[in-house]
Amino acid sequence: MPLANKVIIVTGGSGLIGREIVNYLTQNGATAINAEITVETDIENGTVSCDITSETSIKLCIDIVMEKYGRIDGLVNNAYPRTEDWGDTFENVTLESWRKNVDMQMNSTFFFCQKVLEIMKKQKFGSIVNIASIYGVVGNDFSIYDGYGGTSPAAYSAIKGGVINFSRYLASYFGKYGIRINCVSPGGIKDQQYPSFIERYENKCPLKRMGRAEEIAPAVAFLLSDDSSYITGHNLMVDGGWTAI
Repeated sequence: MPLANKVIIVTGGSGLIGREIVNYLTQNGATAINAEITVETDIENGTVSCDITSETSIKLCIDIVMEKYGRIDGLVNNAYPRTEDWGDTFENVTLESWRKNVDMQMNSTFFFCQKVLEIMKKQKFGSIVNIASIYGVVGNDFSIYDGYGGTSPAAYSAIKGGVINFSRYLASYFGKYGIRINCVSPGGIKDQQYPSFIERYENKCPLKRMGRAEEIAPAVAFLLSDDSSYITGHNLMVDGGWTAI
């Protein structure tokens, strides 16, 4: 089991994709810590209450894990906080909303990485996986939102694209310490979307279906494991071929 005994923090581990990542890591021998704002801190059972928008909360989460285990083998930046107006069209996005979403999502990824990498640098080992998106790589197909008034948030593409290249920066910077940093970019994950959206998405996707949350977890686990020991700075697309066309 390539993940046996690895201590891995997963932010947002109670969400749709996060839950599957935590479960898969645990089933494959890892000690997965769910760093999630909605849980109580119970390190013995793998949960730490963590608000990733708070510097203090991130530091406390890391301290709790270090006090218990003395090391951090892996980190998955998966949490996805957003404002209530997240679904607004581009013309209606306020600068305040834009700044807040970038701060909550991208800046929290930076800070969590920075604090964990301080530890991994001393250890001279570790692996980080940042969850990105197909829309951090390619432009949006807005035709799939026709018929019900939906959209893809403008900040989403900026944040995910930024996370991908930030991960490349970290891979270049920390490679000499034996630390690897990669991304996983999911395609559309089926989750009670509008029927017209699902139909249009699946018609375009080469595999002719949306993804399932449990299909993201093995890719994340692979990049955390020793099986990917010579892979860093990579963005693994798990998208049913969406970005291939």
